[in-house]
This record gives sequence, C-alpha cells and structure tokens, in this order.
Amino acid sequence: MPSQEQVAKNHWYRNDDIPGVAGPDREIRGYGPNPPKIRWENDAKVAINIVINYEEGSEMTFAMGDGVNDGMYELPFNVDEQRDLAKESMYEYGSRAGIWRLFRTFDRYDIPITVFGAAVALERNPEVAKKIIERGDELVGHGYRWIDHYHYTREEERDLIEMAMDSFDKLGLKPEGWYCREMSTNTRELLVADGRFLYDSDYYGEDLPYWTFIDGKSHLVVPYSLVVNDCRYIMGTGFAAPSDFVEIAKRTVQQLLDDGDDCGRMMSIGLHPRITGNPARTHGLAEFIAWAKEQEGVVFMRRNDIAKKFIEQVPRPETPEDRPNR
Repeated sequence: MPSQEQVAKNHWYRNDDIPGVAGPDREIRGYGPNPPKIRWENDAKVAINIVINYEEGSEMTFAMGDGVNDGMYELPFNVDEQRDLAKESMYEYGSRAGIWRLFRTFDRYDIPITVFGAAVALERNPEVAKKIIERGDELVGHGYRWIDHYHYTREEERDLIEMAMDSFDKLGLKPEGWYCREMSTNTRELLVADGRFLYDSDYYGEDLPYWTFIDGKSHLVVPYSLVVNDCRYIMGTGFAAPSDFVEIAKRTVQQLLDDGDDCGRMMSIGLHPRITGNPARTHGLAEFIAWAKEQEGVVFMRRNDIAKKFIEQVPRPETPEDRPNR
C-alpha cells in the first residue's frame, strides 16, 4: 500500500481532477438512476446504428511514407522496416471486395447505415462516396487519414480537420458528426470552435446521447462502442466465429429491450470492410439484421437521425444546470 505521503503527492483517490491538466472535465455521474425516457423512430425503444469504418487506403504504410505499417491484421505478424505487401492486400480486400458485399447486404435488407469515413480512403475510391450518397447513408468525419490525433499539436489537428472537411466537400459529402481514430485533448474544443458539427462520437461511456459543455457552449455527444465490434475477430478478445458476433449482438438487443426500466437506448455496431466484408462474417451480420428486423421495438437508424431524435426530446440546454445529466 502507498504511504500517506505518496497518496498526497500522487493525488491517489482524489475526488476532483487535477487543475491544469489538459482536456475536458471527466463526467462520472451521467444520468444516474433517472435517464430520459427516449423513444426513437416508430416509437422504438432500441435504435441500432450500424457503422462502417471506411479506412482502407488511408492507413499508415511504408508505401505512403509513414515508416511504419499499420496493425489490425488477420494474423499477429509484422514486417518491419519495409512495405508489408500482405498487410496492404488485406486492407485492399476491404476496398475492392468487402465494402461492396456489405453494401449489397444493406440494400437487401433496406436499412440505413453510418459510415465513419477517412477522407483519403474515399478520395482513393470515390465510387464508395457515390454509393453513400446514392443510398442516403450518413458520413461521419473519420479524419483526413486513419491516424491518431493525439500525436499532433492543436494547430496541426485543426489543419487535419479542415483538410478532411475540404476533401469531403469535393466528394459531395457533408458530415454532421466526427469520430477520429484516437482523439486528443483538443479534439472536442476544435470541433465546437469549428461550428459545423452537430455532434461527435469520440466517447464510449453511455448508451444514450448526452449534452456536455465546451468553452461555455453546449455540445452533443453520441456515444460509440467497441463491444459489438468486428475488431474482436482479429484482436484475440472476442469472436472466433460469426456465431459469436450474432450471439453478443442479439443479447445486446434483448437486454436493451428489457433493461429494468422504461428508457429507450441506442446500440452501436462497428464494422470494417476488410474484416466483416469477408463472406462468412457478412453472413453472420445478415443473420443478425434479419433477426433484429423482426423484433418489436427495434429500429435501424443513422447516427445523425439518432442525434436529432434525441434533441427533439432533450433540447439543447442553455446552461450546464439545465441538463438532465449532471
């Protein structure tokens, strides 16, 4: 056990965050035992948002001068100090084959989705941008490239956001939301100052949107999740087979439909074309979608529509004290 002197020195067990540390205040309490009783489209209790993380062609590679090859590969194997052509080809599976298999699935079941799109990935494969527009899906800004924003200064990150938004505009896309690979302590302040964003999703701590305040301005957070997420197929912490994905996705819906109160909630499903775009995994996704569409009280929605439906029921607060969450 640490000594009392160590506890005092290191601020162990403090009730308050340390003044002067960069970034937003932590918001531990949330809605507590009384979350707002939200209902979604068609008076549904559970809103499912399927997210395609479209990053292929924007990831870090020696081919793009990064001096490193990105991770999230099917096998735990790295090629150092040179291009990894095998890993590059896995990413290209997503842009060449996987994304189109997923779009065919969503077309078959007639459901809307959200795309977390990296600008460079869409620039290099503009047919994907055209398909997003054609289907009426939502694009969320996922950075100029699929890179960690905490590596950059505030000014550099501001430039990266601007470069991404300029690129999306040229492709005919108008993001209302933002979700970067790993946010920095400046990201949310930059988004609020920018003024073009209805919400961001760089948060994992809720099952409902919530209002926060940044520099005295109210800002909506629409949370994301890494639980029903296909990264678990390749990262050793979850899915060995499509049936594993189907099981956890179904159980998530079942719990949210009967969560011990009368409150509606949202569910995020995170997918990547290079991962779930493979045939067996798409088959599992389709099985879940078909099942979910038969459940009473469940609806598939885009993330921006979830945000707007929430705002109808929990309007933008003028002060922090006006929020249902404290």
